[in-house]
Amino acid sequence: MEISTLAGLLIAVFFIAFAIREDIGAFVHVNSMMIVLGGTFGTILVRYPVKMAFRIVSLVKKTFVTKLESPDEMIKAIINLSVEAKKNGILGLEKVKIENPFLKKGIQLAIDGVEPELIDSVLSIDIATTTQRHENGRAILVSAGDAAPAFGMIGTLIGLVLMLGSMDDPKAIGPGMAVAIITTLYGSLIANIVFLPLADKLGFFHEQEMLLKQLILSGILAIANGDHPAVVQEKLSSFLNPDARQKLEEGIRK
Repeated sequence: MEISTLAGLLIAVFFIAFAIREDIGAFVHVNSMMIVLGGTFGTILVRYPVKMAFRIVSLVKKTFVTKLESPDEMIKAIINLSVEAKKNGILGLEKVKIENPFLKKGIQLAIDGVEPELIDSVLSIDIATTTQRHENGRAILVSAGDAAPAFGMIGTLIGLVLMLGSMDDPKAIGPGMAVAIITTLYGSLIANIVFLPLADKLGFFHEQEMLLKQLILSGILAIANGDHPAVVQEKLSSFLNPDARQKLEEGIRK
């Protein structure tokens, strides 16, 4: 579980609630919330096909449950595969259990005797399609983040119209203005606490996954070309920052 997503949301909500704790009931208005949430989801349906629009639930879930694989551990796994290939040939890798689907796919292509250039082409297409799918998913959350403040303003305008319609009752002006402004508050909070930060988190996950897949691709091509395990290690360690690279080398030496 990605604990930072939950922790960030809870911290933001806690401090906002703490700041308005003395009169928190004044900030609760169901109709205003319906305008913001209903309008936001409605515009998502207009912008995207139904199947994509309803992905917003799974996208939000992904920011909580995604677990990134460690590049260090992946490099060690690929080096072990390289050692096994050197000892028993590329066919010896058939007996090795591989968990990562992308790595498993590439190694299987190598076992089947596919040329390294074709392996590179096949796996690069996989990376490109994954990138497109991730960009589409992130775009949905960004669209929701853009729409929420707009519908907050629309709700405020609706509230102002209703308030001006009751100008003959001065006592209703203050409460009416408060309700009108609450809708803008809801739109801004939902956009800047939920949708836009979650979109950024998906973008971070994508970057890390693409880095890992590029690392795996380099490792698979090195194995398919028959590179020595030491050469494989040198190639893959270049994907790490200097500190992580040093720790990896120390771990392998031990």
